[in-house]
Amino acid sequence: MSLRRLRILRAIALHGSFARAGESMGLTQSAVSLQVKEMEAEFGTRLFDRTRRYPTLTETGRIVLAKAEEVLGLYDGIAQDLSNERSLAGRLRIGAIQTALSGPLPNSLIALNRTHPRVRVHVSAGMSAELASKVAAGDLDAAVTTEPVRPHPADLVWTPLYADRFWVIAPAGNDDKNARELLLQFPFIRFDGRAWAGRMVERELRRLSIPVREEMVLDSQEVIIKMVEKGLGASVIALSDNVVSRLALTCLPFGEPQLVRNIVLLQRNNSQTQSLGAALCKAITNNVDLDSGCQVLQPSHGGKSRSG
Repeated sequence: MSLRRLRILRAIALHGSFARAGESMGLTQSAVSLQVKEMEAEFGTRLFDRTRRYPTLTETGRIVLAKAEEVLGLYDGIAQDLSNERSLAGRLRIGAIQTALSGPLPNSLIALNRTHPRVRVHVSAGMSAELASKVAAGDLDAAVTTEPVRPHPADLVWTPLYADRFWVIAPAGNDDKNARELLLQFPFIRFDGRAWAGRMVERELRRLSIPVREEMVLDSQEVIIKMVEKGLGASVIALSDNVVSRLALTCLPFGEPQLVRNIVLLQRNNSQTQSLGAALCKAITNNVDLDSGCQVLQPSHGGKSRSG
């Protein structure tokens, strides 16, 4: 069965005769009649009642026509969808947390540029809470952040991208100790509490009743890792499994069960750049390395905020 025959069937139903259908498609009446006969032979049934003055669809013919409309609608929609994808253009101002900048974002931006060369992306770094405030204020169009935790700006929507997990990291050579023992033994290097990830860690520490001895408060995971490598303390940070496997440190799961943070794309509700944001989401989820320990998340509730 060819798309051409389905179009002929639709044309006959629309114009009411083989001759008019042929004229609309640049075919002779005999060519149209031949195509109909071949369709009827293929389906093993009559599609038209030819005993009347004008050909009338049989009950079987109406069923085939309905299916033909569905198939042609899907096929014809491909070009429109591709046209819409290619038509994306404009400027997208995004912010991103450090782990995204050192993780899947660079390759995702390369992929976005290849697919939508007329989209210009401006990138800035920051912590989740400050990036969310900039999105809410209109200073950024979107931001790759930790999933919002309260308090957070109102009127934000977010689309899930991927997830990573929290780990206790301590100087190498302490594999004989558990996570609680490491946090009690070493001075605690805290990830800045202004960051949503920092708030998550603080809440879990309180829930587990672990009285850490705070020595430093830093806003960079890379700096925290360097401090721990130098033996200056232990910390809790969110990392992909791939990064954990490369660290020359003692790394143990943090939380009971292990604490997980979702990484999302934040935008304002009804933002004019949401179509650009959707293209960025697609690029990121397509470029997340599943072997890196980052779990790809599926959008839920249309990416709506669950802030309530």
